[in-house]
This record gives sequence, structure tokens and C-alpha cells, in this order.
Amino acid sequence: MPRFLQILALLLFFNVLHAQEEIVRSVYFEFDKFNVDDTQQKDLLKFVQATDSTRIESVQIFGYTDDIGKDDYNFKLSTKRANTIKDHLISNGIKSKIIVTIEGKGRILIDDDIVENLPEKRSKNRRVDVVINLKPLPKLIMPGVYSTVQKNHVIGDRILLEDVLFEKGSSKLTTKAKNDLDKMALLFQRYKNLEFEIQGHVCCTPSYYKEAIDKDTKKRQLSTNRAQAVYKYLSFRRVDKKRMTFKGYGNTRPLGREPEYDRRVEIVITKI
Repeated sequence: MPRFLQILALLLFFNVLHAQEEIVRSVYFEFDKFNVDDTQQKDLLKFVQATDSTRIESVQIFGYTDDIGKDDYNFKLSTKRANTIKDHLISNGIKSKIIVTIEGKGRILIDDDIVENLPEKRSKNRRVDVVINLKPLPKLIMPGVYSTVQKNHVIGDRILLEDVLFEKGSSKLTTKAKNDLDKMALLFQRYKNLEFEIQGHVCCTPSYYKEAIDKDTKKRQLSTNRAQAVYKYLSFRRVDKKRMTFKGYGNTRPLGREPEYDRRVEIVITKI
């Protein structure tokens, strides 16, 4: 079995990253109504149930109306809509204690100069937003896998760059990624004996495509571009190019966790 797969098989536990996420699902209502049809109820429940329950921190429910009618009436109507959704979730097994907000916000005003598709715009405002706040993504901790450069590496050690994660279809380094690479460059300058391969990865491509398309270059070489972006940045930060190589591995080495982890770059120690 390849060493990489052996490492994955020895997965021990998860720690916590710092960023928090939220996902939103909207439920739409008929004019002056606060009940929803069976199809929307089922779709909402599927949406909530499809969310990783171990990551749900809390649920917030916000009701709205269109701009027709008086403020007081619309406030009451939006509150009824929010409570309808709350009751539906609780009756289908969602624990009431995680629903931390149930609020009617009244009407959503439309700018005076908007006249095109006005009925459609108003229909989109007759809604309830269900906001699911998620706990931070878990951080993988595995034997032989590190979050930064160590003094005493062995050949084959992997450095999983926790903050060097990319947007979908992108090979551009974020500010957060550059900050992480700045620290790593200083460590590589300190431990000048280390040589390494920079490995780029992608997620979510069909099995018959091993590589993904970079939305900027329009070429199917996204994982290679991600690895090269890190290579160029470390070189810019005075890490000797002779110590580094880079290679794209496409979707061939998924971590088996959330897709965010597979839009990544890793560093593998090749010489000490």
C-alpha cells in the first residue's frame, strides 16, 4: 500500500480551524400568506438533513415580506412566516435549542427606480431565510503529516498547508495563504538541508477527468497551477529554486473530508 494511503488509514482525530461558515436556504410564500406548500417543506427538510449535523452550531430564522402594505401588518406577517418554518423544523426532529433566532423583519423595500420585473422581485422578498451556522472545519492530524516545517523531518513527511486552500477553479493565492507561506519561507531558510516537492490538488471533478480547468487560463491544469503558484511565491520569498519541484496530482489523492481540503497544496520532503 502506498505510504500516502497508509497515512490516511492511520487518521487519528480532528482539531478545529478558526473560520466559521454559514449556509442559507430561502423558502418563498404566496402574497399575504404564511403557509408553505408540501414541496417546499420537503425541500427545506432535505436541505437541513443533508448538512453535516456534527457541524451545526445554531440555526437562525428570518422572515420577510414584500413592500406592499403597512409596516405593522408586514412585521406581523413576516413573524408568522418565521414561526411557520420554525414549527415545521421542530416537528420534523430539529432540536429547538439550536434555533437561536426567530425574527420577523417586516418588508423589504424596493428602490424607486426599479420597475423591470417588479412582480418577480417582490415575490423573492416574500420569504423566510434559514441560516445554518456551522462549526469550523476540522483540521486533519495524522502521523507523518505536519502543519508547518519541522527541524527533524524524515523523507516522505508531508506538510499540509492549512491556510493554503483555494477557491473553486482558482489557482490564485489568497492573502491568508501568502501569510502562511511567508512563515514557511522563513523556516525553509532556517533549515537549508530540506528539499521538497510541492504538490497541487483539486476536488469535485468527474472520475473520468483527473484534472480540473483553471478558470483564469481556461486550461485543464488547475492542480499544477496551484503547485506552481506556491513554488513561485516561495522563490519570491528567497527559497532556493534548486530545493523545490512542483507537480499537480489532480483529483487522485482526496483526503475523504470536506471538498475545501482537496483544493489544497501539500509539501512532501524529498531530501534531508
